[in-house]
Parts: sequence; C-alpha cells; structure tokens
Amino acid sequence: MKPKHTNSYYAASANQQLDFPVLKGAHKADVCVIGSGITGATAALELANRGFKVIVLEGKRIGWGASGRSGGQAIFGWASEQSTLEKLVGKSDARQLWDISVDALTLTKANIKKYNIDCDWRDGMVHVGLKPRHDKGLRAWHDDLRENYDYHSLELWDKTTTQENIASDRYTSGMFDSNSGHLHPLNYTLGLVKAAKEAGVEFFEHSECKKIEHGDPATLFTKDGTVEANHVVLACNAYMDGLETKLENRVMPVGTYVCATEPLGEEVTGGLMKNHIAACDINFVLDYFRCSGDHRMLFGGRVSYSGMAPFNLEKAMQSRMVDIFPQLKGASIDFAWGGNVAITMNRAPHFGRLAPNVYFAQGFSGHGIAATGMAGTLMAECIATTAERFAIFDKIPHMPFPGGRLFRTPTLVLAMSYFRIRDLL
Repeated sequence: MKPKHTNSYYAASANQQLDFPVLKGAHKADVCVIGSGITGATAALELANRGFKVIVLEGKRIGWGASGRSGGQAIFGWASEQSTLEKLVGKSDARQLWDISVDALTLTKANIKKYNIDCDWRDGMVHVGLKPRHDKGLRAWHDDLRENYDYHSLELWDKTTTQENIASDRYTSGMFDSNSGHLHPLNYTLGLVKAAKEAGVEFFEHSECKKIEHGDPATLFTKDGTVEANHVVLACNAYMDGLETKLENRVMPVGTYVCATEPLGEEVTGGLMKNHIAACDINFVLDYFRCSGDHRMLFGGRVSYSGMAPFNLEKAMQSRMVDIFPQLKGASIDFAWGGNVAITMNRAPHFGRLAPNVYFAQGFSGHGIAATGMAGTLMAECIATTAERFAIFDKIPHMPFPGGRLFRTPTLVLAMSYFRIRDLL
C-alpha cells in the first residue's frame, strides 16, 4: 500500500487528491525527474511546456517532503546572508543571486495565477527582532538591501508598529516586506503537479529510485522498473536516502516542526496578525508563524539538529506558541507534525551537475518555498536552452559535513549548542 501523508493540517486540508501508479517495466523519456516537490514539479512542468517527454519518480507520495509540510513562507533572498554570498562569490555574482531570488517570488505568484492554483496566497511577511542586537541588525539589513540591492518593498518597524501588527509584547522591531508572502505549500505543490500532468508529464508514486547508472542516456532503477533518460533532474533535497552520497554529504537533514490550532475565527486571527501577514524571528534557532486561510494559527520552530523530534510534540509546540501569544493559552492544537529540510554548511543553495546530463538542486536551508520553484525552472532552462543563470551557482563552494552520514549529526549538534546559547544573549 502507498504510504499516507504525515498527519498534518496541510494533508487534512488538501483541496485535491492525486493518485499515480507505481512504475513497472521499462520506460524511456527525454528527462527523468526524481522527486515530486516544488522543485521537481516545476522542472517537469517547464520542460513539458517546452515539448520534452518527462517522467517523475516519487518514492512516497506527491509533495511528501518539505513541499508538503513546511511553514509555507515565501521570502526574498537565500538562507545565507548577502554578505556571506559576497565573500563566497564576489559582489557581482552575489547581486545576480539576489536578483534570481527576487525573480523566484515573481515566479511563484505568476504560477499561482497562470495555473489557477488555489493555495491561500497572502501578501506580506515580516522578520522580527527580540532584543537591541536584533533591532540594530534589522536596520543594517534593511539599509543594505535598499541601498546596495535596490530592493524597495521593505519597511522598517519600531517596537510600537511591530506590536500594532503582531499582538505580542516579545518583539521589539520588524522589517516588513510587502513582496514576500505565504501559502498552503501542499496545495501549491498539488497545483503544479496537476498542471504538469495536464501538460503531459507522467508521474509515478511509491517508485523510489534505487540506483542511477550514469551514461548518455542514463538508466534509473526502481524496485519494479527502469527509466532510460537523456537527462536526469535530482530534486530530493533532504530525502536523498543514500542515492548519491557525493551530494548527500554536503547537506544535513534537519527536523523542523509546526502545529496548527483549532479554527479561531477571522476576528481573532486578524487581531493576532494584522492583514494576515507571516512572521519569522531572526534568532539562529527561530520561530515562524502565520494564520491559515481557515483562521488557525500555524506556529513553527523547535528545530532539531539531532534528528529526534521533541518529546510530546503537541505540548512542546503549544508551549512555545503560548510564550509568544499568551492569549492562545486556551486554544486547542488540532495538528502537530514535523519533517526535514536540508541545510548546507554555509547555508547557501547547492545547485549543479553531478554528470554532464545529471542536474541537482538541494540545500535550501529552510528557505525554499520560492527558491525551489526557481531551482526547478533553472534546471529546465539549462536542459532546454541555456545554462547561464544556473551556472552562477557552481561558483558557490560547498564543503561536506565532517563525519560523513554516520557522524555528521553529533558533530553539528555540538556546533549548534553555541548558537542556541547565543540566541539567549
């Protein structure tokens, strides 16, 4: 039997049920995509629209990974700061990477409109600070993006304005972006998959790729079948599961968790978060939250670098939420769930080629709702026309996590202890 989606608010509120067969027998395609999240679905859709025959292999269910579980916030930039990217690739290429990230937001909103995807898109997202150090950092960030990157959809909020928009006395400042926003990630993914299917893409679920025999063409093996393809797109991110060790060693699967309250009503949620914006604090180990289309509070955080979910996840998430919003003390939690995102050592995205005809995109580091769609588009662009934009990402150096798959987790847990302590200062 095919596995069910995790017991999340998103799965419970999915607005369509897509069901695809298991791959059996021998197949041929121009392109085989591994992974059916936003990255894989967008790549498949773009390529099908350009006339390519595309097969998508999904090991579990459509949108199984972060594309169906995440916080749903679509944000400018990358998980690594622009100052970090400038040091890694220089100011000129860092600027191109920035522009691509802004284009990713445009692409997300354009796809929603073009394919009539019902996914509760809302404009507006704010990064919030909790202490003087954060206030200073947000001001510097705001000024840098406006002055050096020509990004003018930002507003800097003082303590009063921040608390007028978010009904919590914890926050001391905010940097609001009207261009960013949030959505129902699983419904967005399902909408992309539906559009790709209508464009001619063949999807197969419960068809985990066990092995890639590289060559021209490449051959991909599942338990019950094979796909021979001229090009391969790896869109696995945190769920590579040993398929390509060279890639897997350069990311770390990190657990992140979300809870959803009972429906609170529009008056309550509107009072908690004005204009239904999304928010994220700027701690290293951060909280992120927003209200759903049916007026629940969706509160995320409790990042786990050990791979172990918090004990009694529902109560742990509720406690963290009530610490920010005491007025929700009596609200019941209807859903609490988690999943993995893939982080890189430098938090910069890891895109490239594993072989001349094998492309990959991973390491979105928790910043993937918009960026994953752009990653899929860039890989499709590279296959169909030009590698110009995709090639910029090759310039970003990526080191493997020390210790390999076996020991990288305890090594990172020790390193993250420093940042957890720093968040308290």
